[in-house]
Amino acid sequence: MPLLLTFIGILALVFLIAVVNLDTFISFVLVSLGIGLASGMSITAVGKSIQTGIGSTLGDLVLIIGFGAMLGRLVAESGAARRITNVLIGWFGIKNIRWGLALAGFIIGIPLFYNAGFIIVVPLIFTIAASSGLPLLTVAIPMLSALSVAHGYLPPHPSPAAIAGQLNANIGRTLLYGIIVATPAIVIAGPIFGKTLGRFQPKPDRELFNIREVPVTNLPGAGISFFVALLPVVILTLFGPLKGMLTEGTVLHGIVALMAEPYVGMLVSVLVAVYALGLRPDETGKRPTMKAVMKDLEEAIKAASPILLVIAGAGALKQIFNDSGTSLYIGAQLAGVNMSPLLLGWGMAAVIRVCVGSATVAGLTTVGIILPLIQSQHVNPELMVLAIGSGSLMLSHINDPGFWLFKEYFNLSINDTLRTWSVMESLVSIIGLLGVLALNLVV
Repeated sequence: MPLLLTFIGILALVFLIAVVNLDTFISFVLVSLGIGLASGMSITAVGKSIQTGIGSTLGDLVLIIGFGAMLGRLVAESGAARRITNVLIGWFGIKNIRWGLALAGFIIGIPLFYNAGFIIVVPLIFTIAASSGLPLLTVAIPMLSALSVAHGYLPPHPSPAAIAGQLNANIGRTLLYGIIVATPAIVIAGPIFGKTLGRFQPKPDRELFNIREVPVTNLPGAGISFFVALLPVVILTLFGPLKGMLTEGTVLHGIVALMAEPYVGMLVSVLVAVYALGLRPDETGKRPTMKAVMKDLEEAIKAASPILLVIAGAGALKQIFNDSGTSLYIGAQLAGVNMSPLLLGWGMAAVIRVCVGSATVAGLTTVGIILPLIQSQHVNPELMVLAIGSGSLMLSHINDPGFWLFKEYFNLSINDTLRTWSVMESLVSIIGLLGVLALNLVV
């Protein structure tokens, strides 16, 4: 019965989101209510479970995602993202421009949410393609594949950060392993696959773009642009291991332990970005007021709020699975399955992704179902985060907003979008799984 309820619940979630087009958060809450009541829980218990799930899931994740949105806004609006791209193009040259764009997309993608990153880099892609004479998609795919990988694999992006929290995975190690796994995924799905797309000749509508342009003469310096964009990576990967090397109880250990907290690292990064990028004078020499910069950060939080609601809804469903006994039952059944938990997590996320379209929904739904298996078997939690994250990127198609974003901005047919964007996303997912399985042999 619990397996049947789970199956019906997932189908109901897919139906409400993909067919009825109901808000994702509302869909999660309705399915949570349905599964809880059908499992025999009282109405009071169901309500309490939903509240607990939302609260425990969000926790300090609100801080991580909120600060991440702020940092991304500052990197984008200041022109730092554009400066990073220009520098890397200068380093790699026109002949190897695809590799430079892949690296630029990855660096920009770490602090920026996917949709925001997409809107920022697409005008750059158009400019670079026009100036280099290269086919548009051979320039676009390397950069966008890197953005996609950062979105699916790496904290502080919402889905991997939330999955890491559910699995008690170390954020710093997840980020470090994620960068290792991401490298071959970006190389193959980006520059190598992108080079084969010269036969496609899209004619995009350039009037679609409405972003604040910073004059080239007033872009921030290369050093500060790279420093601010990569600061979260440095803090998250440096202070975690360093904490374990120091004697507990000392003042230095306390400071390092505080900096190792992901939300503190993100807060420090935002404060540095406010000073170094947000308060920079414009082309007229006028320095923005702190009030104006804070207004920009408020807008960033507003843009991130729908993502937080999706994560909250997924947390409610996860708690219902736990409190109804469904998770324990599923864990007991899965324990006898002769399959790597990493492969199982990837497969479940991939199936839900294909059905629902949202990588975030796929990742968070999967972790709620598979959590009991993690608790009963020896599985590296950081690698499980990456396995689920890579599965959540599988086969983007017509039910994925990212599919339509790519199609409309590059003015492609549905068929051509499937042959370019969908193939790229599938490559990212499959290569990510292979990377996780390979890394599992050595860590």
